[in-house]
Amino acid sequence: MEKIAVLCSGGDAPGMNPCVRSVVRCAIYNNLKVCGVIRGYEGLIKGDFVDLNARSVSNILTRGGTVIKTARSKEFMTKKGREKAGKMLETFNIDGLVVIGGNGSFQGAYMLCKETKRRVIGIPGTIDNDVSGTDYTIGASTALDTALNAIDKIRDTVSSMERIYVVEVMGRKEPFIAIRSGLAGGAEEVLFPGSGYNADDMCDDIKKGWEKGKESWIIVVAEGAAKAESVANKIRKKTGYESRSIVLGYIQRGGSPNAFDRILASRMGAHAVKALLEGETNKMISIRSDDMKLSPLKDAFKKDMKKMKLEKRMYELTKVLAI
Repeated sequence: MEKIAVLCSGGDAPGMNPCVRSVVRCAIYNNLKVCGVIRGYEGLIKGDFVDLNARSVSNILTRGGTVIKTARSKEFMTKKGREKAGKMLETFNIDGLVVIGGNGSFQGAYMLCKETKRRVIGIPGTIDNDVSGTDYTIGASTALDTALNAIDKIRDTVSSMERIYVVEVMGRKEPFIAIRSGLAGGAEEVLFPGSGYNADDMCDDIKKGWEKGKESWIIVVAEGAAKAESVANKIRKKTGYESRSIVLGYIQRGGSPNAFDRILASRMGAHAVKALLEGETNKMISIRSDDMKLSPLKDAFKKDMKKMKLEKRMYELTKVLAI
């Protein structure tokens, strides 16, 4: 092995830059040449490569997003598109590819490896923490901190004005940010994908809480479960209490990665280079009980029932603590 490449795919996540930095510098430390693929799989198909050295990744440890850009590619979803990508890896003499991304990115990486026989290692990077086989993904901890910081500030206003606030966080299919920010932020209710909430029951709980002297209320809503404005309107109509909505949006994707994500990204990047040097392929870097491990890439985009059960237990604790 003489040369490797690294790319970021799908939605950006805080910590992608520290991960790219780690891959680049660990590759150079091991006498490998390394290049970055600009704009993910789209850049891979087009041959948009840039040679990287140790100085190329200076001062990106603290930056959110990704300096090599990321994108989604419809063409890469086709076999013909993946064949083009494989030929580009051959043309540029790339012996191994590191893919930083989430479920969709790993499905593409798995197919690329299977169809073109190229050596590929995946690193999980997504704010939803929804990749199977790993306790944490790069970016999830920072996104959670961002959401919690906003909820803490909203709590000050909620308490002062004696209002109900419905806070919408990211999570089209996954409950990670909603449930954990709700638990950490002292929310009275959390609506998440699959929760199947009942508006009448929720409003009855609010009325009972008010009768007990509970004069402020925070409800955290995952974007895939409901829209904050709609929930706030229902509460206002059914209870008569002042209810407002707020959508946190893309601020959860941005910002400087926290210490946890910087360390996780650095460790995973180093382990990916090590895996390629040892001849591994079609594997994902995962962390289990704080140990770096390799797991089959094909298992990464399956449903992780253990994670789902854990999130539900956290939700149940949120309800207990909200009395």
